[in-house]
Amino acid sequence: MAKKEITHVFKLQAPGGTATPAPPIGPALGQYGVNPGQFIQQFNAATAALKGKVVGVVVTVYKDRTFTFEIKSSPASALLKELVKAEKGSGEPNKNKIGKVTMAQCKEIAKQKIKDINAFDEEHGARIIAGTARSMGITVEG
Repeated sequence: MAKKEITHVFKLQAPGGTATPAPPIGPALGQYGVNPGQFIQQFNAATAALKGKVVGVVVTVYKDRTFTFEIKSSPASALLKELVKAEKGSGEPNKNKIGKVTMAQCKEIAKQKIKDINAFDEEHGARIIAGTARSMGITVEG
């Protein structure tokens, strides 16, 4: 079988298991010629275990308008917000703090995301997660 010709590769973030073809997902898919209903059905089936958690997805569209997708882990900011039970990050992270995390918690998040972040080991990954936490107004301890 010959390789299919790729026309587009793009990224989306969608809630796992509960995505709908409403904006912003539907129009983003439509502009690349992907059938939103078909994508949503396959995506929700593949992410049923991650109900409600935001996950990243890389969609590859081929010349014959078929597609494949690869599911990535949740964004670090979403995992950190869940950990400190915050609705959103701080508007002024240097002044208004929204919570605290420990370096051990950063390491746990890094373990979940190790294949999706640019780090050689969990220690370096934890430092990347800690930097994200600080930029969101979360204090990192220890």
